[in-house]
Amino acid sequence: MLLTKKQSGTSGAVSSPFIHSLRRGLSQALPTLDRRSFLRRSGLGVGVGLAASQLTLVQKAHAGKGTSIVGAGKVEVKRTICTHCSVGCAVDAVVENGVWVRQEPVFDSPINLGAHCAKGAALREHGHGEYRLRYPMKLVKGKYERISWDTALTEISAKMLELRKASGPDSIYVVGSSKSNNEQAYLLRKFVSFWGTNNCDHQARICHSTTVAGVANTWGYGAMTNSYNDMQNSKVAMYIGSNAAEAHPVSMLHMLHAKENGCKMIVVDPRFTRTAAKADEYVRIRSGTDIPFLFGLMYHIFKNGWEDKKYINDRVFGMDAIKTEVMAKWTPDKVEEACGVKEDQVFKIAKMLHENNPGTIVWCMGQTQHTIGNAIVRASCLLQLALGNVGKTGGGTNIFRGHDNVQGATDVGPNPDSLPGYYGLSEGSWKHFANAWGVDFEWIKKQYAPGMMGKNGITVSRWIDGVLENNELIDQDSNLRGVFYWGHAPNSQTRGLDMKRAMDKLDLLVVVDPYPSATASMAAMPGKAEDLNPNRAVYLLPACTQFETSGSCTASNRSIQWREKVIEPLWESRSDHMIMYQLAQKLGFGAELVKNYKMQKVGGMDEPVPEDILREINKCVWTIGYTGQSPERLKAHMKNMNVFDVKTLKAKGGKDKETGYDFTGDYFGLPWPCYGTPELKHPGSPNLYDTSKHVMDGGGNFRANFGVERDGKSLLAEDGSHSLGADITTGYPELDHILLKKLGWWDELTEAEKAKAEGKNWKTDSSGGMIRVFMKGHGCHPFGNAKARAVVWNFPDPIPQHREPLYGTRPDLMAKYPTHDDRKAFWRLPTLYKTVQDKNIADKLHEKFPLIMTSGRLVEYEGGGEETRSNPWLAELQQEMFVEIHPKSAADRGIRNGERAWVTSPTGARINVQAMVTERVAPDTVFLPFHFSGRWQGVDMLPHYPKGAAPIVRGEAVNTATTYGYDSVTMMQESKTTICNIEKA
Repeated sequence: MLLTKKQSGTSGAVSSPFIHSLRRGLSQALPTLDRRSFLRRSGLGVGVGLAASQLTLVQKAHAGKGTSIVGAGKVEVKRTICTHCSVGCAVDAVVENGVWVRQEPVFDSPINLGAHCAKGAALREHGHGEYRLRYPMKLVKGKYERISWDTALTEISAKMLELRKASGPDSIYVVGSSKSNNEQAYLLRKFVSFWGTNNCDHQARICHSTTVAGVANTWGYGAMTNSYNDMQNSKVAMYIGSNAAEAHPVSMLHMLHAKENGCKMIVVDPRFTRTAAKADEYVRIRSGTDIPFLFGLMYHIFKNGWEDKKYINDRVFGMDAIKTEVMAKWTPDKVEEACGVKEDQVFKIAKMLHENNPGTIVWCMGQTQHTIGNAIVRASCLLQLALGNVGKTGGGTNIFRGHDNVQGATDVGPNPDSLPGYYGLSEGSWKHFANAWGVDFEWIKKQYAPGMMGKNGITVSRWIDGVLENNELIDQDSNLRGVFYWGHAPNSQTRGLDMKRAMDKLDLLVVVDPYPSATASMAAMPGKAEDLNPNRAVYLLPACTQFETSGSCTASNRSIQWREKVIEPLWESRSDHMIMYQLAQKLGFGAELVKNYKMQKVGGMDEPVPEDILREINKCVWTIGYTGQSPERLKAHMKNMNVFDVKTLKAKGGKDKETGYDFTGDYFGLPWPCYGTPELKHPGSPNLYDTSKHVMDGGGNFRANFGVERDGKSLLAEDGSHSLGADITTGYPELDHILLKKLGWWDELTEAEKAKAEGKNWKTDSSGGMIRVFMKGHGCHPFGNAKARAVVWNFPDPIPQHREPLYGTRPDLMAKYPTHDDRKAFWRLPTLYKTVQDKNIADKLHEKFPLIMTSGRLVEYEGGGEETRSNPWLAELQQEMFVEIHPKSAADRGIRNGERAWVTSPTGARINVQAMVTERVAPDTVFLPFHFSGRWQGVDMLPHYPKGAAPIVRGEAVNTATTYGYDSVTMMQESKTTICNIEKA
C-alpha cells in the first residue's frame, strides 16, 4: 500500500516514509539490474536450479563504482487503471525521473481492494517495452523497413484518397480498439464519420454484441445491471459461460466474500474450469445448449409456482407466452436430450435459485459467441425476470466484459450501426451530433456516398467477406480495398485461412498498435500467388499504450475511471488521438475534427486535450448518461477512493481537499447512466432499474423504448410500480417537450433552456433542462417507466429458440432444431445459415470431425495475447499453446499427455499444439485457449515480424481452424462451438 502524502494530487512529486524507504533500499542494493540481467549474471534460467558454482549469490553485495542509484531524483506516483480485463483494477505507478520503477495495487480501490492478478502485477513491463513496435515501418519485398512518420502519414493518406476517388469512402474499413480510452474511441467514430463511412467496428462485435442487442431489447440498456461489488449481497450466483477465475480473476474476490456469507455458487460450463473448482454445484452442458438448460430451469420454476407473480404482473410484458412455450417444449426429457443434464440436477439448481433470494447470473462469451447468441442471453434475462431478480441489490445480470474499455468503446466508440451513445443513424441523430461537433450536417452528408449515411456498416467479424465476396452481392458500391487494424488482434477472429487471403488482396493495410500484432506477421507471410495484390501497401504505426497518455475508461460495472499519464511516449510512439488528428490533417478535415478542443504539445507536436474530448461527450451523449461524469468529478473520485463503500460503492461523505468537491451520495466512478449536466450532480446508477431508490439516488425502472402498447396491451408499468418518490406513480412514456408541457412542468425550465428544449426530447435537449426538471423536480425517469419485454417481436425469434450450430456433431438434433434460413443482405453482406448446415449434414462432417471444439481464456494472457505474450514475466508462466483432450479421446488416438498433436478442422486448417490430457473436458469436447499467434500450421512466423518486435511466446491460433457462422442479429462469430479432429503429430 502506498501511504504517501501527495503535494499536488496523485500526479505530484511526493515525499513520504514509503519513498524514503524505497530510496534507502535501492541505494543499498546491487547496481540497477532488470530481471533478465539478474538471471544472466547469476547463471539462473527458466527451469534451472541453483548450481554450486552460483552460491556466490549469497555473498555480501557491493555497490558498483560510479553507478547512478535509483532514488536520487524526482519521484512521482501516478494513478492509473490496469489495461487488461474489464474489472477496473487501480494501480499506483512509481515514476522516477520519467522512468517507471515500481507499481503497487491501490488498497483504497473499492473495486480491486489492493489485489492484482498475474497480468495486473506485470503492467510495469509496458513502461520498458523492449518487444514493442518502435518506429513506423513499411513492408518492402516481404520485410519491414523503418520509415519516418511524415513518410508514413503522407503515403497512407495519399493511398486513402486514391481509393476514395476510385471506389468511394466505403472502400476503407477501420477496425477500432476496445483498448482505446473513451476519448479515443469516441474520436475514432467522429473520424470515420468525417471520412464518410459507417464501415467501422471494434472487438465488442466478437465478444458481447449479442449481449448488448439482446439485453437492451429486453429492458432498455445492454450492459451489466449491477456490479462486481454488489455480488457480495447475492444469496446465489450462477456463472454460465463465464470462467471468471481466469478471465476476471480479481472479480472473484467479491464472489468469495459472498460465499463466506453463505452465497451458493453454481457454475454451468462444458468444461470444468478453475471457476467451477470454487462452485457448490457444477453442471456440465454440451456447448451451445444454454437455452434448453435455462428453459429447463424455468420449467421447474413455473411448474412449482416459484415465479414472482406480482413482479411479473407489474414489470414484465409477455411472460405468459414464455411460460406456454417452456411448459410445452422443454420438458425434462427434451432438456436432457439437448444439453445432457439430468432432471434431478436441473430441479436441484432451480430450487437453489428459488430458495436463495436475491440471486444473480454471470455470463461471458460462453453464451454470446453462437449463431443464436442473442437468444441465449435473452433466455438468461427471462430466468431473472421470472424470479423477480432484476433491479434488485444482489440480483441482476452481471455481464462481465472482456477488455479494459470494451464497455466504453461500445458506449461511445466506432460502432457500424450507431453514433456514440447508441444514437442510431437516422437524420435526427446525425443532426444532433453535427450540432455537438460544430459542423454543418450537409457537409457530413456530402462526405458519404449517396444513400449510405443511414445504412449500417460491415461488421469486423465479416470484413474479410467485404474483400472476398462477389461484388454484385455486396450492399455497397465497392468491395473493401483498405483496412486499418487500430488496436485489434486478427487472431481473435474466426476463419484465419480466409483472413490471410483477404489481407493479401487488399490495396492498403495499416496496423496502429503498440505491438505489431499478428496482423503484421500474417501480412508479411507468403500466401497463395493468386491472392497477392502486387500494389498492396502495408504500414505499421507505433501507438502509445494507455500509460503514455491520459483519459477515461469504463469498467464492466459502468463505473468510469480516469487514468493519469504515467510516462512519456516510448521510442517514436504517438497517442491514438494524435495520430487521428495528424491523419485527418492530411485528409482535409483536421480542423473540423478538433474544433471544440484545446491542443497540447507532446513531443513538440499538437495533440487534442483528452479532457476536452470528454467534455464534448458530456455535452451530447444524453441517452446513456455519459453527461454527468466531467473530468473534474472523475479525477476527484480517483484521488479519494477511500470514501466509497466496498459493497454499495456509495460515498457517505468526504470532500476533495484540492477542489472542495463534496462526494456525499456519489457512487464510485459515477456508473452510467449519470444523468444531466455535471452541475446536476446525479450520483450515477450502481444497479440499473432499481425502483427502491429515488432517481436522484441512482434508482430507476425499465425503459420505455418500444412504444406504449402491443396488440392492444399496455407496455407501460402497472399502477404503483415506479421509482421511489416519483410524482408519476404509474407507467409513462419517455420524456419529450410535449409530455413536459402536458404535465404542466414546462415553465420550470429557464428561458434559455426552453429555447434549446423546444421540439426536442430528453436525448436531444442540449441544455439538459428537461432531465433536470423531470428527475430533480419530480423524481421521474427521463426514459419513461415501462415493462421489460419477455417477447422481442423485432428479433428473428421473438421467443428464444434453441438452434443447433452450423457445424455440429449431432445431425439428429440439427434436424429437430435447425438453424435460420439464409439472408441475402445482412449488414451489407449475404449470410448463410441453412445452406451451410444442410451441406455439413449431407457431407457427414460429424464422422470426419467427431469432436466439439471450443475455446476460452487463460489467466496469464489477454485477448489476442500479443502484448501479454511479449511480457517476459507472463511469458514465463505459460509457454505453450495446447489442446485439452479427455483421456478416452486421447487414448483412442494414441496421444499421451505432453505430446504434440495436430488439430484439423473442416476449413482444411491444421494446427500443431501440445496435448494436455485431462478430465476438465468431456470425451466429446476439446478446449483450446485463444490467446496465441505466431505459428501458422506448424511453421514459426518469427521471420515475418519486424525485427526485435516478435512476442516471446508464439503458438498456433485456434482461430486459424475455426469455421463460418454468425449470429442472426449482430453478426457475432460462432467461435464457441465448431468441430474438429485430432491426431498424433
